[in-house]
Amino acid sequence: MKPEQLYRELKELAEKLDIRVLEQNFRPTGIHVKSGYCKVKDKDHCIIDKHLRLNQKVEVLAECLAGLPIESIYIVPAAREYLDRFKPQEFNSDDTVPNRQD
Repeated sequence: MKPEQLYRELKELAEKLDIRVLEQNFRPTGIHVKSGYCKVKDKDHCIIDKHLRLNQKVEVLAECLAGLPIESIYIVPAAREYLDRFKPQEFNSDDTVPNRQD
C-alpha cells in the first residue's frame, strides 16, 4: 500500500475512534514539542508536525492508534498489518527475570 493511501486509511480510522488528527507547524519557540497523542479538554488528538515526511507522519499516526480497541472496526488488511507493528508488547507472566545466583 502506498504511503498516501495508508495515511488516508489511518486518518479515517482515527475519525471512527473520535480522535482528531491535526497537522501543525511546530516552529521553534524554545519549548520542546513532539508529534504524538494528547488529550485536550477530554478530547483525543493526534498532533503531527506538518513538516515531517509522509512516512514519518504515518508512523506518528500509527503510534497514536496502536493499542486501541480496533478489533471490531473494519480496516483494510494492509493498514491493520502496519498497525500491528506498533502495538505495545504484552507482558507475559512467564517472561520473568531469572533469579540471580550470587
